[in-house]
Amino acid sequence: MTVEHLHKFLVDFQGEDEATIDTAQEIFLKHLNVFQRRGLTLNTFFRYLFGDLNSPISLQVHHDMNAPLAHYFLYTGHNSYLTGNQLSSSSSTEPIITSLRNGVRVIELDLWPYKKDDVGVCHGRTLTSFVELIKCLEAIKENAFIVSEYPVIITFEDNLNENDLLRKKVTEMVNSTFGEMLYPGADFLEFPSPETLKRRILISTKPPQESLDSLKDHEHDHPEQGPANISVPISENAGHFRNKADSTQNRGNKEIEEEDEDEAGVPEYRNLIAIRARKLKGELGNLLNDNSKGVGRLSMSEQKLHHSIKTYAADIVRFTQRNLLRVYPKGSRILSTNYNPLTGWTHGAQMVAFNMQGYGKYLWIMQGMFRANGGCGYVKKSDVLLSNKAFNPSTAEKVKKILKIKLYMGEGWHLDFRPSSFDPLSPPDFFTKLSILGVPADMKKGSTQPIEDQWVPTWNKEFEFPLTVPDLALLRIEVLEYDTTRNHDFGGQTCFSVSELRSGIRAIPLYNKKGEIYKHVKLLMKFQFVLPVE
Repeated sequence: MTVEHLHKFLVDFQGEDEATIDTAQEIFLKHLNVFQRRGLTLNTFFRYLFGDLNSPISLQVHHDMNAPLAHYFLYTGHNSYLTGNQLSSSSSTEPIITSLRNGVRVIELDLWPYKKDDVGVCHGRTLTSFVELIKCLEAIKENAFIVSEYPVIITFEDNLNENDLLRKKVTEMVNSTFGEMLYPGADFLEFPSPETLKRRILISTKPPQESLDSLKDHEHDHPEQGPANISVPISENAGHFRNKADSTQNRGNKEIEEEDEDEAGVPEYRNLIAIRARKLKGELGNLLNDNSKGVGRLSMSEQKLHHSIKTYAADIVRFTQRNLLRVYPKGSRILSTNYNPLTGWTHGAQMVAFNMQGYGKYLWIMQGMFRANGGCGYVKKSDVLLSNKAFNPSTAEKVKKILKIKLYMGEGWHLDFRPSSFDPLSPPDFFTKLSILGVPADMKKGSTQPIEDQWVPTWNKEFEFPLTVPDLALLRIEVLEYDTTRNHDFGGQTCFSVSELRSGIRAIPLYNKKGEIYKHVKLLMKFQFVLPVE
């Protein structure tokens, strides 16, 4: 295969219209160490196909990053300091560091009085240990922008009991740690863009003067308790406090309860808060259809979201076109398990907060979602979620595209696994499961047959997935080693946004249960998008 042949392959078969002869020549010389006059042998061409250059998705930031913050999904953590379960595990800076280095952009810290006159971080009213707040802030500063320059939001769950001395101490810690990196409070009519906020830290919390119960909200309720009130952070000008007359005048909607801000102590603490809160009393629909000019952030549990979408699905989508919506795990997830993030994403929720310290199918989906856009932690929302046309993900639409997949083969297990990892007496019997996740109409699964006694299995299996909302679809892939007892052994997994997939034959790297990439294990697959026949 000559350079010209490789260029033709890139353009005609792989759909890389931007590829030039120089692109092909660079692959020859720089990446394959093959001189042009020799050409590519079949083995060298296979080395290219299975190589890192042939990724199924772009590894660079390529979304428009100049839209308002509400137009993006944000990689969001829940109780980011916990090393294990929600009841008795240790609190540490290590999970925070790991999350940031994996691209997480929203870190949650629960603030509590610690020792005599200090502030610590822990999961309140449990047996979890404390970690000092200052250590968490320093860890965030040192690791915030290693893998992504886009903004980091720190959510404080403030349980300082209106202690002005402790709040003053928090203010000093935050200011001294972040300095010019800190974005001050602002009265946003529209959120700034991720591009504008590059390398900035934003603090998000409820303002002082609210009770401890309303501050902690239902996020830490016991499982048997019903949902509590919803909190909605609203941005305000740094240092700008309305007086009582203004406050009374602006309370036309009696279902919104606001504190008189001029009574608050430590005004500097308020000036830290870029996204503030007010407490909603009454029907959710009143807030979702509120046409006030300001923007804010609504928080609700996964249970509350499931209940709300039965009545307010289209309203929630419309609300998230300007405002932020954060969804967090229900209180009964004491083992730090997670929930289906698609419910939040398909309704426009930007901050689907996850426990990052474990593993499992839903966390793999979360990790796959945020491999998009170069892994920067911000993924541009689909146009269907930003359109003036009402959108309900449960309403069936016409098929827009068909994703055709051919799974050729896989390799690398003999290098990343021990010979006895699967079957001590014979080579493994691998099979692969594929599934589409997204709006209900697009959910579909497929599977290959097991290939017996092969470390390098060849399936040559084709799949077709009709998609009504392709921009909200994800492709999940899992390789298993067949066991007659149906207790199949794990052989790798991955997940991608369908809209990110590059057409053509691509090398698909697989990940272990913890979400760490294998060094050698890959699949060879072909992707093709076709329009449905009318």
